[in-house]
Amino acid sequence: MPFDWGKLMATTTAAKPEAKPAAPARKRFMDELARLREESGLSLGALSERVRFDRSYLNRLERGERIGDLETARRLDEVYGTGRGLQNLWWLAKEEAYPGRYQRYMELESIARVIQRYVPQTIPGILQTEEYAREQLWSGPHRPEEEVELANQLTLRIGRQEKVRREESPVHARFVLDESIFGRRLSDRAAWLRQLQRLIDDAKLPNVTIQVLPLSTGLHDLLGGSVALLWLPDGTSAAYQEHAKGGEVIEEPEEVEQLKLSYDEISARALSPLDSLEFIRTQMKEG
Repeated sequence: MPFDWGKLMATTTAAKPEAKPAAPARKRFMDELARLREESGLSLGALSERVRFDRSYLNRLERGERIGDLETARRLDEVYGTGRGLQNLWWLAKEEAYPGRYQRYMELESIARVIQRYVPQTIPGILQTEEYAREQLWSGPHRPEEEVELANQLTLRIGRQEKVRREESPVHARFVLDESIFGRRLSDRAAWLRQLQRLIDDAKLPNVTIQVLPLSTGLHDLLGGSVALLWLPDGTSAAYQEHAKGGEVIEEPEEVEQLKLSYDEISARALSPLDSLEFIRTQMKEG
């Protein structure tokens, strides 16, 4: 049975005024993945070989524990012959989990070929363990009815990490992490050590570079917020500046260029990738 995108859009439009849609986009995405695989007759193992994604990762997608990224949806569309059906569902699920200010950034990040980030306060989401992400997301004041939204954000945050770990065409990512990040440890020591080990493991990937910016380097003009630089397939670039309670996508070339210069400056002042690895290993010994 072919994917009926027109029907989906009609039901989605009709459901928008309701406070609690009967079928959340993430559940629709999960259900469609399971239905398509069942009708195709493919086992998870066979599907894993076709799309070159880990079997357990595909299983988590079908169970709704992960949402993955746009590239995952694209490859599955190719296997099932569903046009852009799964990709469109993925966009709906993503926007459901990241409303408002994140939507444009998430759109750009999903297609970026290269990502460069400076983060001054917390480990960036792409490098977080689920334990770290959970403690950070739940650290702020929230009402019981917001638990579902927090769970959605956790699912999407972990799903975004696939872009740096997939076998084919992983995004190239470079991170400059302020030393102050390592002073804000998780409440559970064992979980903190697992997070540090995760950084070490990710830094060994050929497409990932991690540098630590020592506090001794002093003041610089990116203090006060994080910055992401995105290099896009069409040769253009964009930036995203974020602070604790808000963020802004920047697509004006001159403004992006200024942020690139600032990023290059702190990258040059940071520890080398090898020295940064040694710094993290030392944190593990002291943790």
